[in-house]
Amino acid sequence: MDLLLTLPQLAGFLVAALLVTLAPGPDNLMVLSLGMARGRRAGMAFGAGCAIGCLNHTLLAALGVSALIAASEAAFTALRWIGGGYLIWLGWQALRSRGASLGAVGAPEPPRKLFLKGLLVNAINPKVVLFFLAFLPQFVDHQRAAVGWQIAQLGLLFTLQALLVFGAIGYFAGRFGEGLARRPAIGQWLDRIAGLVFLGLGLRLLAKP
Repeated sequence: MDLLLTLPQLAGFLVAALLVTLAPGPDNLMVLSLGMARGRRAGMAFGAGCAIGCLNHTLLAALGVSALIAASEAAFTALRWIGGGYLIWLGWQALRSRGASLGAVGAPEPPRKLFLKGLLVNAINPKVVLFFLAFLPQFVDHQRAAVGWQIAQLGLLFTLQALLVFGAIGYFAGRFGEGLARRPAIGQWLDRIAGLVFLGLGLRLLAKP
């Protein structure tokens, strides 16, 4: 039994995944704003966390857990409030301490910690749960067996390409932000913009879907 994805599956999925990842969205905005405010290492570390967080949603989709979460209004609402609350907390901390919570100049936050923040932000976002539940099955060949294994492979491919795309966004946003941040006044505004982005995304997540 052939357990690997076919070439048509791979080609079609990678094109669609790249277009989805490059399209402006919450993850892109967070990586972009954080990279500009905190530099290349911060943007790339946070972006890597967001990308690797996709593995959580892949596992849930492959096991069918995502369908259960989507079907349960209470579970979905609880996850939405947890995710939105966490984003708002990150944004408020950034605004209140002029970005110190996201890695202030002179006391940079370790990349490992930013990676974990990106991982958590993505893993507890219920809208990403629904996206994976709707997106991955479109590229499954139901004529073949091992549907769960096909979803797992598709999710892994999505994660790998997201890792490259978010890494590139974090790197170039960081290069641009590092140039601007040499001027203290501009650096403070970059911090505030990053905080507002996190606050806005958190409030948007809390709004009724």
